[in-house]
Amino acid sequence: MMRTAAGFLLLFAVAALPAAELPIFDAHIHYSHTVWDTVSPRDAVALLREAGVRRALVSSSDDDGTQRLLAEAPDLVIPELRPYPTAEDMATWVSDERIVGYVEARLKRYRYVAIGEFHLYGADAERPVVRRLVELAHRYGLFLHAHSDADAIERLFRHNPQARILWAHAGFDRPEAVREMLRRHPNLWCELAFRTDHAPGGRLDPRWRSLFLEFPDRFLIGSDTYIAERWNYVVVHARWSRGWLAQLPGEVAERIAYRNGEELFGKMVTRNR
Repeated sequence: MMRTAAGFLLLFAVAALPAAELPIFDAHIHYSHTVWDTVSPRDAVALLREAGVRRALVSSSDDDGTQRLLAEAPDLVIPELRPYPTAEDMATWVSDERIVGYVEARLKRYRYVAIGEFHLYGADAERPVVRRLVELAHRYGLFLHAHSDADAIERLFRHNPQARILWAHAGFDRPEAVREMLRRHPNLWCELAFRTDHAPGGRLDPRWRSLFLEFPDRFLIGSDTYIAERWNYVVVHARWSRGWLAQLPGEVAERIAYRNGEELFGKMVTRNR
């Protein structure tokens, strides 16, 4: 694991550019059960703080991981509820009626700002379980954090045009397609976890730069610690992110680095307390 992490560090050492130490709002952190024996809550929080992460949007399979991190650092962790308790549920949750009961029970017990991050594609968004989650998000005033293709996002908005959706990985779609979605849906935001294509070699792609300038208030940073090994990358990912953010106007860089996340989710945490 450490050899892989070292390779990652070498890759991004070249990409990192001198930049102000912008604080980071990390909109894609997991602390799932497969990580607990490798990275303690204290160590996870220490890594986030070392990276300069001011706040982190955290979800986990199961949700106890999120609650552990929240207890360790309530000033840093912003909780969201992943609808499936284990990684194995990822492929079947959309047709598992028990998921609705699990989500309802957690929503009654704890406070969250979103349901997600969940994996959902195409016509699966029409399934009754998914419709119920959209209803629950509306009832509790929560975002939907969707790892989805554009088709599923469109279907979610048809279920509830007032839904607020954070699109994980910006849908792994082309910048032109992301622009079209953002223009169509004012309640759609994008996080950039695993999107290194917008800054290949650390140089900001002109197409993405244009998109960031058009929608400076609609993008967030994300690192995606979906396995234990990814925790090795949190610090270097933040450093690399500051490198390409430094190629944007200062106000735009600040918005994407942390202000958008704070405005969207920080206020929700304050209201929920």
